Amino acid sequence: MSETAAGPTASFGFNLAKVPDHGEDSDPILREGPDLGLAAVFDGMGGAGGTVYDTPDGARSGAYLASRLVRDVVEEHLLRTLTPDRPLPLPATAVELHDAIATVLQDALTGLNAPVSRLRSRLLRALPTTMALGALQRSEPDGSRWVCEVLWAGDSRVYALDASGLHQLSIDDLRDPSDAMTNLQRDSVISNAISADTEFQVNHRRVTLEAPFALVCATDGCFGYVPSPMHFEGLVLDALAGAESDEDWSRAVQRSISAVTGDDASMATIVVGADLADFQAVLAPRRAEIADLVVAPLDAMADEIRRAQQDLVDLQARYVAAQAEQWHRYRDGYEQLLQDDPDASVDPVDETPARQIWKPAKRIATGHIAAAGPAETDSTPGIGTVDTDETSAPEGAPTREGEVA
Repeated sequence: MSETAAGPTASFGFNLAKVPDHGEDSDPILREGPDLGLAAVFDGMGGAGGTVYDTPDGARSGAYLASRLVRDVVEEHLLRTLTPDRPLPLPATAVELHDAIATVLQDALTGLNAPVSRLRSRLLRALPTTMALGALQRSEPDGSRWVCEVLWAGDSRVYALDASGLHQLSIDDLRDPSDAMTNLQRDSVISNAISADTEFQVNHRRVTLEAPFALVCATDGCFGYVPSPMHFEGLVLDALAGAESDEDWSRAVQRSISAVTGDDASMATIVVGADLADFQAVLAPRRAEIADLVVAPLDAMADEIRRAQQDLVDLQARYVAAQAEQWHRYRDGYEQLLQDDPDASVDPVDETPARQIWKPAKRIATGHIAAAGPAETDSTPGIGTVDTDETSAPEGAPTREGEVA
């Protein structure tokens, strides 16, 4: 195996657009040095940033423009700030990034000459985007320990992948904070994102990583359409296992994501401390564990659910057909007396009957229907159990609501 003191040895990045030339993710940042690494992704928020602007390149949404404007200013700032000689200063770097981003977006919005909209909504934003960034620095010369400065805004994510699995390093900015599994099942609204017309913050935290590992930055188009976070890890590991180069790894990940995603998707990945072959060997036991003990059983149950759902659909269709057939047989007799009888005669009405024709009205039982246990079921068809007091009140006495006098 290669020396773990090695720096970045393999990397890939991609940007998959659902609509060619109109994808709202920007190209990711992907930069490497012997003792440094920088990866970042930016997801223009199409719902909030759906306003369309006229640009020299044609009509572009605010989300499209935002992700690219922020990408460029972040890359310029980090390449100037990130050096092997000193740790990246936090939180000062987060504040500086915030100010640089805000200035660029405000200037861009002014230059776009956007008309003032009369529509007011908390969901609308000018030039909105997410950001998820990981900046790597080696802790000691030729050492295997690395510091990862994580900076983010929104729900794009930074991960570390090593022999023990996939680890989320950023914390999703959500109105209803939840774990990654819950957010797949019940998507929450983003509570903090970069934009030109609302206040935002650049979150930051520092994590120490031991080589070999991979730094992975991804927008939600990569991880938001798989059944579980375990499936996302399995997807990345399966693609790694069959790759002969980092380009092969990238293409395999892209194929798997394209097959399931409903959004633009971008990713940037840097492997540190092992070449591709050695990294495959290090991750092979983890891949087998995830595939055999986690993903395969879940997928088998999901297939069983799909079969059961299809059986239910088929049964429902048979029931509807049988019901229609039985009604067709039953209907003539059921509607027989709805037909007018032309031979029917009407007897004259005696206005002054000599005898009593009505009996006195029967008392009507009122009250709620009690839940009957197995031994309490009423034996009279069509009659519900009436909840009454065990001691009946004298006729005409006052009663409590729900009692039968």
